[in-house]
Amino acid sequence: MKMKSLLLGTAVAALASASFAEEYVIGVMSAQSGYLAPYDGPAYAGFKFCMDEKMANGGLNGTIPVRLIVKDTRSDIAFGVQVVQEMLDDGAQFIVSSADADPTIAAAQITAPDMVPTMTFAGTAPVLTQVGPHVFGSYPADNQQGAVLAGYARDQGFEKAWLLTSPDSAYSLGGPRYFGEVFKTLGGEVVGESTYSLNQPDFSAIVTNIQNAETTPDVIVTWAWEPDFPAFIRALRGAGVETQVMGGDVLDTPTVRGLGEVVSGVVHTSGGFPDEGSAYADFITRFEEATGTKPDNNYYVNGCDIADMIEQAVAAAGTTDPAAVSAAMAEIENGEATMSNFTFKGTDRMPLREVVVARITADGEKEFVLREMADPETLPKP
Repeated sequence: MKMKSLLLGTAVAALASASFAEEYVIGVMSAQSGYLAPYDGPAYAGFKFCMDEKMANGGLNGTIPVRLIVKDTRSDIAFGVQVVQEMLDDGAQFIVSSADADPTIAAAQITAPDMVPTMTFAGTAPVLTQVGPHVFGSYPADNQQGAVLAGYARDQGFEKAWLLTSPDSAYSLGGPRYFGEVFKTLGGEVVGESTYSLNQPDFSAIVTNIQNAETTPDVIVTWAWEPDFPAFIRALRGAGVETQVMGGDVLDTPTVRGLGEVVSGVVHTSGGFPDEGSAYADFITRFEEATGTKPDNNYYVNGCDIADMIEQAVAAAGTTDPAAVSAAMAEIENGEATMSNFTFKGTDRMPLREVVVARITADGEKEFVLREMADPETLPKP
């Protein structure tokens, strides 16, 4: 039996005696501009869509109405802290934070005193949960993605990797290094590492260093996002370097896929793939019919999954008390969601979920390569 069914069954039995607020107030940090907008926007759209479906059926678990407080952070961490405090002052009992570790860590420091559960839209740096036991990821963490991608790279015969990292973000620094750690454990070699600054316009010097390296890499791995990845891949291919490039889930956007021939063959990690007949494919159909927009990346469906995660945590807690919901969420095992099931129990509150590897095609689409669960016993430590 699915975890969600078990939770809902026990919740229905307990609701008559449980004490709930008249409404459950959820604060949502959603960057509508800046570098996080391509990720926060789709994630919020999916979250709102599935929360509206629940509201049409009586609310969370069919009984608890939800009020959303949605505020634009403008992708600014300092302003995001102000936004979080405003939402808490307005009664927020749960915070959904932006899709990156750094703003989530900042928000979680504000929500810590009252143990208000704080869950990132899609931040994947596992260090984000170290702020406190009330902080949760929602997407497969970078060490999970890096481990699966490294295994795939070794299976393809790649032996020498070059890492492209930025110390300006926990995400862009950690992801490639997790890959490198597992890659070496599996017998590969990291032959070099280049660093860049976020929003760096010129990658020609880095490309030259790769070209002139004493040992030529056969795969280049980066967790760079827009606009850095487009600038890098154009510089790399423009210099005639055809080395295989692999990256993190941040490459799962229509903008990257639309770069044309320069990204053909680029491989990246992801959180899911809408196989025909799957719950994910059904979500896409429902969303498109209701909104006229077809979801074109996994951030939409992961937003929907966050709505399910919250519902299941409230059901398990038997209350909307923030500390109780945090504690209950941390104990969920094999919870049911649309992109993939999720487990928090026994983790650092970065959910153990399936990782998908996909390839960008010449016509700007993405094709499924593999789906795999990382081994929690051998994951690199944050």
